[in-house]
Amino acid sequence: MDFDLSRGIGWLFDFTFYYPLFMSYVWMCGGLYYYFHYERKDPAYDQPPPLPSYPPVSVFVPCHNEAANLHETVAALRALNYPEFEILLIDDGSTDATPALIDRYAREDSRIRAIHLAANQGKAVGLNTAAALARYDYFLCIDGDSIVDPHCLRWMMRQLLSSPRVGAVSGNPRIRTRSTLLGRIQVGEFSSIIGLIKRAQRTYGKVFTVSGVMVCFRRAALHDAGYWNPDALTEDIDISWRLQLRHWDVRFEPAALCWILMPETFRGLWRQRLRWSMGGTQVLFGRRAVFGQWRHRRMIPVYIEYFTSVLWAYTMAAVILLWIAGLFVHIPEPWHVNTLIPGWHGVVIGTTCLLQFAVSMFLDRRYEQGLGRNYYWMIWYPLAFWILNVFTTLVAVPRVILRGSKRATWISPDRGIRAQP
Repeated sequence: MDFDLSRGIGWLFDFTFYYPLFMSYVWMCGGLYYYFHYERKDPAYDQPPPLPSYPPVSVFVPCHNEAANLHETVAALRALNYPEFEILLIDDGSTDATPALIDRYAREDSRIRAIHLAANQGKAVGLNTAAALARYDYFLCIDGDSIVDPHCLRWMMRQLLSSPRVGAVSGNPRIRTRSTLLGRIQVGEFSSIIGLIKRAQRTYGKVFTVSGVMVCFRRAALHDAGYWNPDALTEDIDISWRLQLRHWDVRFEPAALCWILMPETFRGLWRQRLRWSMGGTQVLFGRRAVFGQWRHRRMIPVYIEYFTSVLWAYTMAAVILLWIAGLFVHIPEPWHVNTLIPGWHGVVIGTTCLLQFAVSMFLDRRYEQGLGRNYYWMIWYPLAFWILNVFTTLVAVPRVILRGSKRATWISPDRGIRAQP
């Protein structure tokens, strides 16, 4: 019995150590493969290749209390380098000056239309309303604080026009808020974690989610998938899965850039990451059927990847609890955790983390200059953000279980301290 117990606890400790190392190397190898196979021969991001045609596009901007940010967002949309598009500004029950601003922009520019929802009904309802009113068959959806690159639409349409089975194309968000340590760490995170993961997931065929701050859809694909789900906590994760389960291809376009605001307070970051974690957990509970249907087999790797990350969070929490318990009571030797202060294994994890950031910054160097200035701060990522991810996961799972089916409405996020791109 002692032997079995020791072996089980040993596996627990090994998993908490080796899992992040294993995934880091999977993401690095997948990201490098994507770069050399798809990305390396592309022209510079500000020199998009000519398209065989230029179908008109409807741009959706769902807004809730975005008066402070909307001017920059609309100005960037007006400057899009694309022949024909319309802009639908959707006010979802805002209580600030957003409705008046939207009406003013609509009067000033014939390409802009204002849509007003009387009450806060959530981003999904706003997007569904815009889809019903849109004139065109391709939809670019962005957040009300996003500043899009002038050429982003050409890059995304290149992917959509490459095959009739491409249903959605995710853009490449870049961080504007970098005046604090949290902001600087997130600059590296969006390259080394989000951008690298999307590249890696594309190498094995499916992505866990598009980036909801900027994504382009084919109307026919959305119609086939049933549009956006008002009950989904993260509508971008939900629609990504429903599209791919209907066998639509979802792609990542790293040259389609947009600049976004992110939280720079612990409270704002906690709320954001908890919502993300709850959205991913909804997928775990709602999409278990992929294991019983052969036609959905290509979704299994991304499902297992996220499930294992949740399992890792709970095993890491168990290790922390064992260490705390050992400070007050006697713990049998197989269960005893001497310290949480990193030893040699901490050096290995830290070195791997810095290597991952170096690889991601190499891949993204053509899209953003000066990324290396934030490299020094990345050493804090495992300590700060891994702990945050552990606790948001611990809270997210029971919250999703207890929540049931319920409309997801807007909560204005922390936008950080703004900085120009």
